Amino acid sequence: MAGEITNATQIVVPARTRLWLAVVGTEAPADATVTMPEGWFSVGLTTEDSLKFNEEPQFEQVKSAQTDFPSRTFQTSDSATIEVDLQQWNAKNFKAVFGGGTISEITPAAGGTGAKHYKFAPPRIGGRTEIAAVIEVIDGAKIYRYIIPRAMQMEGVQTDLQKAKESILPLRLAVQGGDDSDAWYLITNDPAFADAA
Repeated sequence: MAGEITNATQIVVPARTRLWLAVVGTEAPADATVTMPEGWFSVGLTTEDSLKFNEEPQFEQVKSAQTDFPSRTFQTSDSATIEVDLQQWNAKNFKAVFGGGTISEITPAAGGTGAKHYKFAPPRIGGRTEIAAVIEVIDGAKIYRYIIPRAMQMEGVQTDLQKAKESILPLRLAVQGGDDSDAWYLITNDPAFADAA
């Protein structure tokens, strides 16, 4: 039937989601199903409902005396963010959440067990580093990948340390962009996108 309106196969239920991070400039995946290229690492386990991708354009309106509605609306800026709560504590996740920093091995105090110890120092002002990200959404055979070539952690980090609940690492990435490339884009194998190709 021409102009089909309802199609339940186009409903997306994210049965599995993954977040991958890499150094800026790392080769991005070429399609939705290829194995992630070398250099990408998964942040691992995240809380059930925390992964969000927000795209928030900003607009200004021109008002005129002759109408109650805007005479013209124009976009002034664009922004997008990734939010997710990481459950796994490790070196790469700590550096992602704090926007960089350094991890070094330290010598345990005399009389200790001899086990290795490590020191994490967050970046100082001006020392935050950008990171590349891929959000992977899987719904059966359909896979969607949000590719973000550049992002930066730009919020504070609050870690709740409660006895009866796991302590999460809140990752809040702001998408960075430039005029010569896409700030973010989506690739998918979903046949529903063929209608507009």
